[in-house]
Amino acid sequence: MALKGIVVGVSTEQNSRASMDEIKSLAETADVAVYKEFTQNVKKINASTCIGKGKVEEIKDAVKNDDIDVVIFDRDLSPSQQQNLEAELETQVIDRTGIILDIFSKRAKSKEGKIQVELAQLTYKLSRLKGMGNELSRLGGGIGTRGPGESKLESDRRTIRDKITRLKHELKTIEKNRMLHRQQRDKKNIPQIAIVGYTNAGKSTLINLLTSAQTFVEDKLFATLDPTTKKLKLSTGKQAVITDTVGFIEKLPHNLIEAFKSTFEEIREADLLLHVIDISNPDFYNHTRVVKEVLESMNIVEIPSLYAYNKIDIANVPKETFLRYPKERPFVMMSALQGTGTEDLLSKIEEALSGFWIKMKIKVGHVDPWLLSFLLSNGYIIKQEEKNGYSIIEVELPKNIAIKLKKSLPSKQFI
Repeated sequence: MALKGIVVGVSTEQNSRASMDEIKSLAETADVAVYKEFTQNVKKINASTCIGKGKVEEIKDAVKNDDIDVVIFDRDLSPSQQQNLEAELETQVIDRTGIILDIFSKRAKSKEGKIQVELAQLTYKLSRLKGMGNELSRLGGGIGTRGPGESKLESDRRTIRDKITRLKHELKTIEKNRMLHRQQRDKKNIPQIAIVGYTNAGKSTLINLLTSAQTFVEDKLFATLDPTTKKLKLSTGKQAVITDTVGFIEKLPHNLIEAFKSTFEEIREADLLLHVIDISNPDFYNHTRVVKEVLESMNIVEIPSLYAYNKIDIANVPKETFLRYPKERPFVMMSALQGTGTEDLLSKIEEALSGFWIKMKIKVGHVDPWLLSFLLSNGYIIKQEEKNGYSIIEVELPKNIAIKLKKSLPSKQFI
């Protein structure tokens, strides 16, 4: 049964309608039915309660009249602000980071995902302990407390710190295993593509379309957290691996970025970023900016990007009109749900990865069967022409393989 909630937007500038819509979506994703919303523009954030006394009274009346279970703020609150508000409003208060952590706790399925979320939650809760004594508040059920194993967490700071240390050690072990998998992929010399984008942009639907994967898809924020890596066959028969990564959101909690560090390494190691953008969302320009800023904050700036403007089937403007809008480049327009634009996308992916391979013409003597086997195993044969005593093979090889081959073979074998 959904909890009854109120959302509150507070800003020193003009409150954004898009931001309020997003906090409502976050609430609904966390199984909270939003009954009312309040906004307040202030010159200075109130150090005690974040909002002014008059607004506190308004919200307090609404909490009593509608029997509200939780009040959700579209900003981060200090521990003292959260305590003071709960005392004043006589109900549970949660901030933006808290609601996102709650959603992540329900969405994580893999062992790694659960550890990452629990680590982020414990780090967040440890910061809440300032001025609260040695006991964790609200250790029972409800929003912000549904992480794996959280109902048994001791309230002592030392115990929480010890658990954080243990979780970080477990993540390092998982990170080593992930690195070994990446190294195996590197040895196979297959280009790596990472799908990035704002949450609910259609990333999982896209990877399902391209690879026939069975990734869970739902029209909610953060429907999937665990990265999915699949083989992708390109239009010319070449192969790549493609990874669906966690969705981004404005003001993505630092604790989450830190906890999901090993997952984000999949992005850092990619040869191409496929940035998926939901153009049916009126705020898609801002979403694009947010994703780029998060990538920049992780120092991921030099990897080539291909922009997939998704959901053209439900966009608010016709395709012809949208084409006149400013856009990131190179780009494709598509509908991952309907499969529209798939061929164009695959073609653009191959074009973007063209620098990964080098074309070469090599003389292969009939006494050198190992060389032919090597080329077949590591490259793509374009053409093979038989001559007296040897073959001329036109082949595309991964750049690093081609460089090593040039160093190991006599120059006369290359045409």
